[in-house]
Amino acid sequence: MISSPKLLTICSCMVVFMTMVASTMALYSHEWTSSLTAETFKGTLTGEPVTDINCDSKAASEAGYYKIEGSSNQNYFYWFFESRSEQKDTDPVLIWLTGGPGCSSQLALLVENGPCSMKDGNLVENPYSWNSNANIMWIDQPTGVGYSYGDKSDYDSNEEEVGEDLYHFLQAFFEDHPQYQKNAFYVFGESYGGHYVPNVAHRVWQGNQNNEGLPINLKGLGIGNGLTDPEIQYGYYTQMATNNSYDIACVSDKDAKSMEAATPKCISEIQRCQSSERACKTAQTYCNIELTSPFQKSGLNVYDIRIPCEVPGLCYDFSAQESFFNDPQVMEALHVNTDVVSKWESCNMQVNQDFKLDWMVNYQNKLPDMLKDDIDVLIYAGDADFICNWYGNKAWSLALDWSGKDAFNAQEDKTFMVNNAAKGELRSANGFTFFRMYEAGHMTPMDQPEATLQMVNTFIHEKF
Repeated sequence: MISSPKLLTICSCMVVFMTMVASTMALYSHEWTSSLTAETFKGTLTGEPVTDINCDSKAASEAGYYKIEGSSNQNYFYWFFESRSEQKDTDPVLIWLTGGPGCSSQLALLVENGPCSMKDGNLVENPYSWNSNANIMWIDQPTGVGYSYGDKSDYDSNEEEVGEDLYHFLQAFFEDHPQYQKNAFYVFGESYGGHYVPNVAHRVWQGNQNNEGLPINLKGLGIGNGLTDPEIQYGYYTQMATNNSYDIACVSDKDAKSMEAATPKCISEIQRCQSSERACKTAQTYCNIELTSPFQKSGLNVYDIRIPCEVPGLCYDFSAQESFFNDPQVMEALHVNTDVVSKWESCNMQVNQDFKLDWMVNYQNKLPDMLKDDIDVLIYAGDADFICNWYGNKAWSLALDWSGKDAFNAQEDKTFMVNNAAKGELRSANGFTFFRMYEAGHMTPMDQPEATLQMVNTFIHEKF
């Protein structure tokens, strides 16, 4: 049995780190009329300092909920960390959205890019955390994910709802944290974040264009191993299974031929989904059975073709993280509403099913008008991932119809070096960057923490 993580009360010498985070409960409420339903809602942000979890000795944090009331009941959990750097006052603000759909962003905090990770059941600081040079917030969303909760009838099921909820969440956050209002703001996410991120960023951009509420200083967005353009990406499963960088035959010759034969119909069904919602479920069912099931039969990890799938579902053993987030002391320290949330789960499969009509919708079309308005875009992918592989991500990046397409496509791929070692390759033009990370799977920051941090810092501070 994994022991409980070490908890402690922050001593007086740590008070200095609380200067940028409210020392008492944050409470900010605002009302708005939904652009989707014309209904009136009230949103309330509550956040309190996290003082009893030894996660980051160099940066303060706060956690709490953003509560939406009206004709719906939704409560979004977040855990926010200050930047570790001396420039925290001016460092960018990032949000992180894990995909699934239905998986908790807090899992990414502990196993990918957060200030702490777990070793032998205890917390240890992560030297390559993304808050090294940025203020960053991990949000459990949509409703029902992780510590977030609400009435099941109010769960989101499409990207317009996701974008609307998070836009007003951000309005409340920046109103309640005025010290960050002028800082550069970035939206990051992974996997199904390839759907979430373009929509959330576009909703923020749209709000700025329409002079809605508080202006948010949106500067860019990043998608890691994302599903963004299914119409193109599903065409590359056979190639990744048979002709990858690691010379691994992931499927038999028979299955490879079957996958190749099924691809044209799959693409056709995805194309139909773009104009007919009724076709979206058919497309998801057919394409996943024909193009991903053969790989799953191999016993390999769908998120990293180099290793076996050890645990059904997510393939990785996250039992230590699950024990941590279900520890009553941890839940109390994070100000979780335990009257409603009795158990944390890495993924909520009801939420996953709620998005079945959204899965095959293309969302790369949200990027061109933002790129034209000088909003930077980073698409990165670990090259050992099968499910959202780098072949498909690079292909849609090259196919994207935007003002800088010719310049982007004319670029040569350049080697990305970290400590005199080649860690990836990238091409970049006019604010659009595609990055292939070597020796990394679906969760790139977990497999290449130092290189991924350098990639992100270059993107948000220096530009490629």
